Amino acid sequence: MRSFARIIGAALPVVLATAAAAEDVVIRIEAKRGAEAAQETAANWGAQFPNVVTFPLNGDWVAIALGPLPREDAAPLLDDLKSQRRIPDDSFIAPAGNQQMTPVAAAPVAEAAEGGSPSLFDADALAGGAQPGDAATETGTTESGTTESGTTEPDTTEAAPEVVPDAVGETVAEPEPAPVPTGFFIRIESDSDLARAQELLNARRETLPDASLWQLENGRYAVAVGPMEQDLATRWLAAFRAANAVPRDAFVAPGADMGQVAVEGAAPPADTPAAEGQTAPALEDIQRALRWAGHYDGAIDGKDGPMTRAAIASEVVALRASPDADTAMHELIRRREAWRSEVGLVDLRDDYTGLSLPAPMQALQFDRTERALSIYGPKDNSGAALILISQPGGQQEMLDLTGLVTALGWVPSPERSITRGQAILKGRNDTHIGYAETRVVDDTVQGFVLIWPVADAENQPRILAEISDGLTRFAPAENTALLVPATDARSAAEAGQAPTEAPTGQETSR
Repeated sequence: MRSFARIIGAALPVVLATAAAAEDVVIRIEAKRGAEAAQETAANWGAQFPNVVTFPLNGDWVAIALGPLPREDAAPLLDDLKSQRRIPDDSFIAPAGNQQMTPVAAAPVAEAAEGGSPSLFDADALAGGAQPGDAATETGTTESGTTESGTTEPDTTEAAPEVVPDAVGETVAEPEPAPVPTGFFIRIESDSDLARAQELLNARRETLPDASLWQLENGRYAVAVGPMEQDLATRWLAAFRAANAVPRDAFVAPGADMGQVAVEGAAPPADTPAAEGQTAPALEDIQRALRWAGHYDGAIDGKDGPMTRAAIASEVVALRASPDADTAMHELIRRREAWRSEVGLVDLRDDYTGLSLPAPMQALQFDRTERALSIYGPKDNSGAALILISQPGGQQEMLDLTGLVTALGWVPSPERSITRGQAILKGRNDTHIGYAETRVVDDTVQGFVLIWPVADAENQPRILAEISDGLTRFAPAENTALLVPATDARSAAEAGQAPTEAPTGQETSR
């Protein structure tokens, strides 16, 4: 009988080799329920990026993405756009597959200001090549007005401004008055030196990617976000302060006081309207969504503590859906639910172990049961696996099962974290990421091992968080009478023997 470790070892290289030669991928940035809402949101993204597409998901959800493009280009681009806060933190890479994608008509995207970010999919700029303002522009035109091949480009310079005679008959150019900014801005900080002000701008853009730089009438340079309506600016200022994203002395200023723009910013934060009759989401749902977004690692206990409040404030600024915390949390929960639907998370109830948990069954299929284990292997060469654990016992039995997982190589070169009543193993190699978690609950060791392909590393921590938070017991385990001491299983594994199959007729039906 082949061991599961050998099955996984044989399956993963095939999957990864297939993935290496796979078709293009997309960068998933958002999902909306209903075609009308998706079209409006996609149009807003199309005003910022080229190559925006939409495609249907389960139910009436519609995905909004950037691409398609090769995976090797998508990964660094995703990291770059996230670091600049140009796309949501929960954006991720997904296979393009055979999806029927609808391109969104893109509005012209303005070139980045000097020192700013290159346009999306500008390969030369991303690789450190030509930047806006270089002698050779994107069309290949040189300062002399000829192309690199020597042909003359048409003269596209603007007409000279109208000239008028002065008092003594000479002519002077009539200057064009600079437009006065409208709306209101959040003034963050300023400096009298342009170089230092640009450094301030770059630092603020790590958190506030839409920030801009303005030269005030007094000659100072101010970092600001805007323009927007005064009420919206006031509410966003409060949200920025709650997240410590701006100094306490930041303030709202009218556009007439901003002077001239020195470095343009992106579109200001949005304000998703609150749904009719909207109430605050349950705190446990908020904590789960915050963990999924990567802003919370505390307990899912429904308690309004300082860690939860800080995570909410940070996510409001990162999500940029609304300065209102309740509205922003509703939007975050909606995005999490759309993602759960896309990756195929369903409630799995395993009778053999008596455990219930959310599991990505699009990538898994039941394989077999062995002693304390219920094993789900890869489906359609997904490279994923899930092993559920249930064993009567306490701390020693938990340590024995942890040794068994290590001996079978499910978590490669593991980093261990062992406390009273809980053991966690983390590790990865070139092909897969392994994670094992066991707990002692009511004189029973229960837990799971998740094996996930490195090719989909973006989704692994989110799926892991969902399983860890959702693992619970719904019934006594059916395997209790079949178990042998875990130490015997471990000794067999260390001797190079795979755990044997459960006795004939004892496997649960699937």
